[in-house]
Amino acid sequence: MNKISPSQINEYVSKNIETFHENRLKSLEGTDLHGLLKKKNPYLFKAKNLITAHELVTSFLDAKISSSEEEIFGEFLENLALFVAQKTKGAAKSSAHGIDFEYSSSKTRFLVSVKSGLNWGNSSQWKALRKDCENASKILRQSKHTGEVKHILGICYGRAKTTMKHGFILQVCGQNFWYLVSGDKSFYTKIIEPLGYRAKELNESFLAKKTQLINKFTGDFISEFCDRDGKILWEKIVKYNSGNLTREDEKELK
Repeated sequence: MNKISPSQINEYVSKNIETFHENRLKSLEGTDLHGLLKKKNPYLFKAKNLITAHELVTSFLDAKISSSEEEIFGEFLENLALFVAQKTKGAAKSSAHGIDFEYSSSKTRFLVSVKSGLNWGNSSQWKALRKDCENASKILRQSKHTGEVKHILGICYGRAKTTMKHGFILQVCGQNFWYLVSGDKSFYTKIIEPLGYRAKELNESFLAKKTQLINKFTGDFISEFCDRDGKILWEKIVKYNSGNLTREDEKELK
């Protein structure tokens, strides 16, 4: 295994963390009030006793930001894992569906699927991953030069033990995963510092845009979903979010 230098890590993270911030800003800029109201659970926010338009709009937006950031940053971590494996193991990005990268060690071909965190998939997604692994293995075994094929599910953070999952893939999590791809026991802590590159500056731009949206959405929300006295019209919100019963539906479901 080749070593990856701290300067290589810092250079990659510093360069690509800006892309993360750019993508989260794009996601924020692509948000509209009606989209938020359609996708978020109005019953939950009513149960939280949110009584002002500003509180409600902020909560809707924060929920949207949280889910989108997890997805965007997960992609960053997955790409970082590929970069490290390319440097240390000569890994290559896989052309197989559901497989992120591949590398060989001795006579074994390792096929690695990378996920950000442990809570990445439901039963259908696990079935799809199994199918992807089976298809990739089948193609590889058609070659006379391929020996044993092993599948690894790399999880970028978390403390779960390394274990065989569903009888077909070895789940390697957190420190163990970063050790697998880097050969460095401390690698999982070494990548934390460069993540802060220009964080204050880039977050200030993000927060400025978020504040603008909250102010705009609050005004739009009051105009459309509050009465003349400023009271939130929860019934109207629920109807906008979930009202879909047609005459045909009524007949069929009666």
